[in-house]
Amino acid sequence: MALYKTKMTSSSSPSMFVNITTSLFLVMILFSGSSLASLSTNFYHKTCPNVFEAVNSVVKSAIANERRIGASLLRLHFHDCFVNGCDGSILLDDTPSSRGEKTAAPNNRSVRGFNVVDDIKSKVESVCPGVVSCADILAIAARDSVDILGGPEWKVKVGRRDSKTSSFSAANSGVIPPPTSTLSNLINRFQAKGLSAKDMVVLSGAHTIGAARCVTFRNRIYNETNIDSSFAKNRQRNCPAPAGSGDNNLAALDVTTPTTFDNKYYNNLLSKKGLLHSDQILYNGGSTDSFVEAYSKKPEDFSEDFVSAIIRMGDIDVLTGSSGEIRRNCRKAN
Repeated sequence: MALYKTKMTSSSSPSMFVNITTSLFLVMILFSGSSLASLSTNFYHKTCPNVFEAVNSVVKSAIANERRIGASLLRLHFHDCFVNGCDGSILLDDTPSSRGEKTAAPNNRSVRGFNVVDDIKSKVESVCPGVVSCADILAIAARDSVDILGGPEWKVKVGRRDSKTSSFSAANSGVIPPPTSTLSNLINRFQAKGLSAKDMVVLSGAHTIGAARCVTFRNRIYNETNIDSSFAKNRQRNCPAPAGSGDNNLAALDVTTPTTFDNKYYNNLLSKKGLLHSDQILYNGGSTDSFVEAYSKKPEDFSEDFVSAIIRMGDIDVLTGSSGEIRRNCRKAN
């Protein structure tokens, strides 16, 4: 401010000085705001330095009790980010007046782990109340799940805020690709979120852990031809042909190492042992075959690229600064 004042000439008017200083002040606000609005790995360094330890302790205990829950927590982060951004909206319960993402078709009786998120939130609130968002809890829990189950570690960017609303219609709009997706639909859905075809293939590698319900893969194991016959027959034993019978019976997404985060998912695709149609379509003579082949041979490349992709995914349409809120209860807005 003083610099501009000392440079005023005799021909400079007071109004010109006011305009210059006002403009400079607005620019400073804009830069300050953009700095505050960015995610960072040390966002809670002063306000909640123990947040990562608090989250990790609950996730570790939950996985010790049931290893599959790690895959469920990772999936929650993905399904949250793909509907209106990484804003914790998937955690909101339906209300008498509105339905949210939880009961939309891609999530209903499919996503799980909400009780674990409640436990994490309770632990974090006991350490630093009103500071850490539910959206950030999902991102941290996803990282911890991957790490605990044998996958790579990374520093989680935090600073997200929570949405006050959840959209049933948005979750049902097709932004979350179904297990029957074509390759072009998968690529398009990810590109719509700023993620490349390569990102899509590497994030699909999260199916190296977890399980799927019979209803999501029945058609594949009975009617598709790009499937190993013995693999199909083994899966048919727990997934009867008549629709409605055994719909909720589970099968591991990775038949080789179902509870370890590794690159065996891609080896399974090479052997035509992808459980879901949307898995095997990644290796079916199309444009993504080369990515699958590369990740099957180089687990270190898979780990490195997975970290880069999930960090990019965690940046999708986040709420920061004064947008949204920090929910006290992840299931309902304040």
